[in-house]
Amino acid sequence: MRKSFKIITLGCKVNQYESAYLEEALIREGYVRVGADEKADMAVINTCIVTQRAAYQSRQAVRKAIRENPSGEIAAIGCYAQVFPEELQEIDGLTLAVGNTLKGRLPRLLKERFDPKEVSCRREDFPTRMPFESQPIRSFSDRTRAFLKIQDGCRSFCSYCIVPYARGPLRSLDPNGVLSMLRALSKEGYREVVLTGIHLGHYGVDLTPKAHLKGLLRDIGAAHLSLRIRISSLYPDEIDTELIDLVSEETWLCPHFHISLQSGDDGILRAMNRKYVGGDFTRTMAYLHRKLPQAAVGVDIIAGFPGETDGAFQNTFRLIEELPVSYLHVFPFSPRKGTPAAGFPDQIDFRVAKERAQALRKLGQKKKEDFYRSCLGETYPVLTEGWASEEKKLVRGWSDNYLPVVFYAEEPSKNELLSVKAEKLEGRNVRGRVRVAVGTEAQRK
Repeated sequence: MRKSFKIITLGCKVNQYESAYLEEALIREGYVRVGADEKADMAVINTCIVTQRAAYQSRQAVRKAIRENPSGEIAAIGCYAQVFPEELQEIDGLTLAVGNTLKGRLPRLLKERFDPKEVSCRREDFPTRMPFESQPIRSFSDRTRAFLKIQDGCRSFCSYCIVPYARGPLRSLDPNGVLSMLRALSKEGYREVVLTGIHLGHYGVDLTPKAHLKGLLRDIGAAHLSLRIRISSLYPDEIDTELIDLVSEETWLCPHFHISLQSGDDGILRAMNRKYVGGDFTRTMAYLHRKLPQAAVGVDIIAGFPGETDGAFQNTFRLIEELPVSYLHVFPFSPRKGTPAAGFPDQIDFRVAKERAQALRKLGQKKKEDFYRSCLGETYPVLTEGWASEEKKLVRGWSDNYLPVVFYAEEPSKNELLSVKAEKLEGRNVRGRVRVAVGTEAQRK
């Protein structure tokens, strides 16, 4: 009998990519994938610990898998197992915990015998230097857009962040490897690929000779692939005029930036161990908006960091309010065991942090609606994802500048690039009308 399995993924796009790789690896070993709501001989939970809530959700996902698969094997893998394996080992019913250093070897580890009555914990400390672990994939289950992990690790050591301990040293997929993977994904029929990493802005600093993200993007452009490329999160000081110019010149590069700002107050940024100030972000946004007035700009913010006075919070609020930001991802600060900020004085009452986060989310919703309205009347290339409502004959998709678009169609459309005019706001979406089908080569011209 072939064993069945399912993978539950929490957290970032890198985790999602690695889950896709493990899914293919397990299928090659003879396992059969089942749906998330089905019973399985083995359930794998790819964990996240970036916040206290993420860690709680990871534990809850493990316990749910144990309840739903009482006779099956339950494996918790990734960041939680790398940093806090002892917490996982306390969960009754868990059979295997595997840290990030060994996560890619999960299929082989499952073949090794271990006592089902005890949690088998497989983890190793990160070496000072380590190579990038290539994890080639062919597809993403039920996804139109593909992710491609081109970088791993972080050494910024922001005072609130556990990620450097969970992900280890900086390491990058060399440019030839990136191009090879992009060609493979294009051959599989993907029209959009999101380049992702733990600290994407430090792509290539570990390679010999050194590389960098802008050079990689130029290499991708020179390859003339039938793909559009989206870039995932960057720090404000990693988005310079050269990168903005490149995105403005190349239509295969999506005009969409996601910026890990975290605060708009210079004192809080210093306490966070960030290497920029609010004025740097203001100057970046001014140039970006001048060159790409309809680019989507998402921003990550932490509310209630230790020492954040009412004045410091207002500095952040006003900075976002005054700039052409398109949407916000807001997180109330929660202390992470093992990070300096967990022991900082002047901890903010969590209720205050939640109130500040709610105020920022309300501002973010207004920013999003304002951005959507500013795009009405324009036409965008939209990558379709299938029916939003078959009954109403509405197809959904995403524009290159990250508008969620729905439009009327007689037949379903998935994984097609269509030219769609944005006409009005409709709930959380932009209602559009199809103009013509487009190709990536046509976009480039």
